[in-house]
Amino acid sequence: MTDLQAAVEALARVPRLLVALDFDGVLAPIVPVPSDARPLPESAAAIDELASLPDTTVALLSGRGRADLAAVSGFGDPVRLIGSHGSELDDGSSPLDDEQRRRLERLTAGLRELVDGEPGVALEAKPTGVAVHVRNAPPEVGARVLDAVRAGPATWEGVESTPGKAVLDLSVARMDKGAALELLREREAADAVLFAGDDVTDETAFARLRPGDVGVKVGPGDTAAEHRVDAPPDVTALLRQLVEARKRRFTS
Repeated sequence: MTDLQAAVEALARVPRLLVALDFDGVLAPIVPVPSDARPLPESAAAIDELASLPDTTVALLSGRGRADLAAVSGFGDPVRLIGSHGSELDDGSSPLDDEQRRRLERLTAGLRELVDGEPGVALEAKPTGVAVHVRNAPPEVGARVLDAVRAGPATWEGVESTPGKAVLDLSVARMDKGAALELLREREAADAVLFAGDDVTDETAFARLRPGDVGVKVGPGDTAAEHRVDAPPDVTALLRQLVEARKRRFTS
């Protein structure tokens, strides 16, 4: 048994379990058109099983807006959907005050002007900011646009920037996946957490994990996670193991 398998077996035995997962690159392979992303069927089935078990909460914690996350993932209650790096909780409340709303309007207008006419560049509106996607842009265009965003709107007062894979998220309210994970842990009174992610934005969540938690980095790159797997199919295997181990807890 590998260290990760042993950690999952131990995790499955805790009284209250929180399973929090990034979506793109974890449950769903990365695809050129973000709206085409879908979870691997076997992973989706495992999530449905986990979410149906007693004292087990499953949450998707994504940089996508919550409505977009619901559309591409296909999940709904009882799976919790947390969007926009934790800024968009599933109670529907807005985290912005009047000054932040005005700042967001200025940011949106500035980014539209900056990327206008740039091939393959897309803006994604979020409750607290805007994401600049360059995955489908020619490399030289993507580099130029991101450099311009970093030198321009990302430097404005009250604007926070979070880099990702071929994307730069700009927000007018400070929130990250680590803070969102802590909030979920508290609200669910979880005794332990499994968190899996593939992107640099997931490192804030890995940094918040505690003894007894399990952090899994998917794919290459530096990470604070204790464990690593190669790709979404490996996440499927991990989730299947967790389902079976968690079931044994309630039947043995």
